[in-house]
Amino acid sequence: MGMPLELNTLIVTKGRELRIEENTFQLVKQGYRLYPIEIPVDVRKTLDSSSSGEALIKKVVWENNTTTLTYQLISLNSTN
Repeated sequence: MGMPLELNTLIVTKGRELRIEENTFQLVKQGYRLYPIEIPVDVRKTLDSSSSGEALIKKVVWENNTTTLTYQLISLNSTN
């Protein structure tokens, strides 16, 4: 039996991100998702919204059918 896996090239937060440090955030997504690590990716609040900024993904953890991302915001386009 296969494991469902989704490949993502941007971070969609839906407002569920948790600030860990000044520019470091953590986000838990349902399902197993693969993200590029240490490469700048867009951060958006929703899939259809404009870019909020760029981030470097520092850590990806798969556990209990969830993916936990730890990322560092490197540029911010808007404070909203």
